[in-house]
Amino acid sequence: MHEEQVIEKEKYILVAVASKRGENTAWESLEELQELLRTAGAEASSMVVQNLEHPERATYVGSGKVLELKEMLEQQGAVGIVCDDELTPSQMRNLSDRLDAKVLDRTLLILDIFASHAKTREGKIQVEIAQLRYRASRLRGIGEAMSRLGAGIGTRGPGETKLESDRRVIQNRIKLLSDEIESMKQVRATTRKKRSESPVPTVAIVGYTNAGKSTLINRLTESDVLSENMLFATLDPTTRTAILPDSQEVLMTDTVGFINKLPHHLVDAFRSTLEEAKYADIILHVVDASNPQSELQRKVANDTLEDLGVVGKPVITAWNKIDLVEEANFKDFEADRSVQISAKTGQGIDELFEALSEILSETRSYIDTVISYADSSKLALIRKYGQIIEEKYEGDGIHVKAYAPKSVKL
Repeated sequence: MHEEQVIEKEKYILVAVASKRGENTAWESLEELQELLRTAGAEASSMVVQNLEHPERATYVGSGKVLELKEMLEQQGAVGIVCDDELTPSQMRNLSDRLDAKVLDRTLLILDIFASHAKTREGKIQVEIAQLRYRASRLRGIGEAMSRLGAGIGTRGPGETKLESDRRVIQNRIKLLSDEIESMKQVRATTRKKRSESPVPTVAIVGYTNAGKSTLINRLTESDVLSENMLFATLDPTTRTAILPDSQEVLMTDTVGFINKLPHHLVDAFRSTLEEAKYADIILHVVDASNPQSELQRKVANDTLEDLGVVGKPVITAWNKIDLVEEANFKDFEADRSVQISAKTGQGIDELFEALSEILSETRSYIDTVISYADSSKLALIRKYGQIIEEKYEGDGIHVKAYAPKSVKL
C-alpha cells in the first residue's frame, strides 16, 4: 500500500494596524482573517498587531516592524504575510521588496476564496471581473509583488495569466465579461418578474458568512444545498420551495454571505446576485449566536443591505447555533420578529415558521366570501397560496374565510 502524501500547508504571518479601531478590534479582525486563510487552504504561523495612528503610507507597518517581520518569516518558515487591510500598490511593492516574500492583503485573500468557490458560469465571471478590477487599479505597483506569488493563494482565476502587464487588455476583458453578465442579468430580471407575478411569497435568507444560511435552507426546504463550516462555502444563490405548517408555500433564496470590509470590487460584481433580497417579500437575517462578534456581524449585514437599497422589508432575525450557547437571550430590536434557533438540531424551527406565517398574514387580505361549486378551483387557489381559516359547504356554495395574497383574484 502506498502512504498518502501529506501536502504541507503554506504558512503566513497575519498583520494588522490597530489605529482608530482599537487593539481589541484589530485582534478580533485578525481572528477572522485567520479563518479566511484556513478557507483558502493555508495557515497562520503567527499574528501581529501594531498600534499606529494610521497605517504607514510606504509600508503599512513601521520600518522597525518590517525588520521584525523579516526575522519572523525566516524563523517560522512562513512564505509571506497577509495584511488585514487593502494595501496600496506602493505598499505591496515596498513590503515585497523589503521582506523578499509573498505579500497579500485581505482583499486578495477574499478574491482568491471566491475564485475557488464559484461554481456557476455567472459566479465565475463575477469573481473574474472583481479580480481584474483589483489588478487594474494597482498595475503600477503590483508587478514585482505578484511575480513573487508563484503558485497558491492569490494566483487562482485570471492571476494565472499575465493580464496585469497590459491595462487595455484588462479593460477589454472586463467589458466582454460585463456584457455577458448584463445578458444574464436580463434573464434574472425576467425570472424575477415571473416570480413577482406569482402569488407565492419569497423569502431572502441573508447574513454574515458562515452564519448557517445553507444549513437553514436545507432544514426549511428539506433539500441538500452545500453546507460546510467555512467562510463563503457557497457563493451562488439557491432558491428552494418550503411549505409552512399552515400549508403556505414560500420560495426561499439563499444569498452570498457578507463579511466585514467586504471588498467593493466584490460588492459591485455580485450586486445583481445580492439584489435578490431587494425583491423578496421577507428578509430572513441569520446571525451566528455562538460567535463572540455576533452583534458586529449583525450590524455589518444590516449596513450591507442598506447600501444595496434593501430597506422597508419585513425582517425576521434568526439567532442561529443556539445549541452552542449556554445563556440564550438574544434580541434584535431593529427586526419585526426575533427567534432563537438551531438549524442543525431543529430547535426553534417551529417558532421561525410561526414568525413567517404571522408576517405573511399581515401582507395578505382577509377573505369572507361564498364560492360557487362551479368555481371550486378558486378554493384550490386559496388553499395553495393562502391560509383557510374556515370552509363550510352549504346549499348556495362554499362559505370561505381565509387569508390570501392580494395577487389572488377571486
